[in-house]
Amino acid sequence: MSLAENVDYLRRLSELNGITGFGNYPRNSRPGPRSPLTEIDRFGSNPGDLKMYAYVPAQRPPSPPLVVVLHGCGQNAAGYDLGAGWWTLAKHYGFALLMPEQQRANNVNGCFNWFNAQDIARDCGEAGSIRQMIARMVADYDIDEQRIFVTGLSAGGAMTSVMLALYPEVFAAGAIIAGLPFGVARSMQSALFEMHRSSSRPATELGDFVRAASAHSGPWPKVSVWHGSADRTVHPGNADAIVRQWLDLHGLPLEPMSEAVVDGYPRQVWWGADGETIVESFNITDMAHGTPLGLADNEHRYGKQGAFLIEAGISSSYHIAKFFGLTSWIRERKRAVVESAPVVESPGAKPIASISPVPVAVPVPDLAKVLWPSSPPDDRAASQPPRRKDLGVRAALKRVLAAVGLRT
Repeated sequence: MSLAENVDYLRRLSELNGITGFGNYPRNSRPGPRSPLTEIDRFGSNPGDLKMYAYVPAQRPPSPPLVVVLHGCGQNAAGYDLGAGWWTLAKHYGFALLMPEQQRANNVNGCFNWFNAQDIARDCGEAGSIRQMIARMVADYDIDEQRIFVTGLSAGGAMTSVMLALYPEVFAAGAIIAGLPFGVARSMQSALFEMHRSSSRPATELGDFVRAASAHSGPWPKVSVWHGSADRTVHPGNADAIVRQWLDLHGLPLEPMSEAVVDGYPRQVWWGADGETIVESFNITDMAHGTPLGLADNEHRYGKQGAFLIEAGISSSYHIAKFFGLTSWIRERKRAVVESAPVVESPGAKPIASISPVPVAVPVPDLAKVLWPSSPPDDRAASQPPRRKDLGVRAALKRVLAAVGLRT
C-alpha cells in the first residue's frame, strides 16, 4: 500500500477498519529465514518505539562506513533490504547496514511518521530512536563516524529528509527516493496535501526549514534525489523541492552545472568549489512510485522486483552507494590480495629451481656455425662452393655479432 493510501486510511480509520484487510498485516513483522539481518534489542530509551535490525559483513575495513536504510509503507526491514539489494551491496563492499523498522502500534501500515511533530524533532520520537540505533552501531562496530549515510523510499525517503535536517552533523550524505522535503508537513492532512502537489515554495523558505531544525553551523550533507516521472503517489515536483532545499543550504545555483544521461535516464549535477558532486538528481522517466532496480555498472544485479521495487534498467542502490563513495573498497582489497598473495602452484606442477644471483660463465654458442654448419648434410653440397649470397649474409652476421661482443 502506498504512502497516500496509508495517510488516507489513517484519516478514515473508523470507516475502513475491518474492510481493507489491514487486520491481516503481520503484527511484529520479522525478517524471514532468507534475510541476514539481525535484530538488536537494546539501543537506548527508544522514544519512537521502533525495531532495530543490522547486518555487518565479516570481511570489512577496520572502521567500516554505515548506511541507514529506511523502508517504505507496507514494507518491513527485511523485505525492503532484499528487494533493494542493500545487504548484498554491504557484503560486496564491506560496509555496515542499519535498518530501522516501524511497528504496527505506531502506524497501522508500517509507515515512518515523517509528518508527526513529535516524531520529527531532534532526539524525540522516531527520529530519536534512529539516532540511538546509530550510536549503538558506532559503539559496537567501531563505525567511521565521518562516513555515516542514510537513504529511504517513500515515507522512508521523507524520513531520510527528516534525519538529514535534524542531524546534519551525523551524516556525510543522504539519498531520497520518491520522498518529500523536510518541514513541509506537520500533520496527516498537510502530508496528504503536500504529497499530491508540486511545491511552489522558494528555495530560501525550504532551506530555512532545515536551518531551524538544529543549531548546526558546519558543512551540510551531500544529497542524491531519485523520483519517477509517472509517480501518482508522491508528486514528482517534490523531487525538485528537495533539490531546491539542499541547493539553498549549500549556496548553489538553481541551474544544474552538468546534465547527462545515465543508463537511459537524465541526471543533473551540482558540485562544490573542489569539484566534488554535492547534489544530484535522477529523473526516472515513466516510472511509477518505487525504487528503481537494474543491472549495476559492475554487471551485478542488486535486489529483486516486488511491491514498489521496480525494474527500470538502473540500479538506484548501486548508484547511491557509489555516490556515498562506498564502491571502491572491494577493488582496493582485491588489489592488495593480488599484490601480497604467495604463488599458488597448480596440482601436479613441478617446483622451479631458484636462480642464483651469482653470475656464472655460460658459453655462448657460435651462431654462425649454428646457422651455417661447417659440415654439409651431403657430399654434393660440400663439393659446391658457397654462393655469393650466402657469403654476404654470413659476413654481415659476423659483423653484427662482433659489434655486440659475441664470438662468431
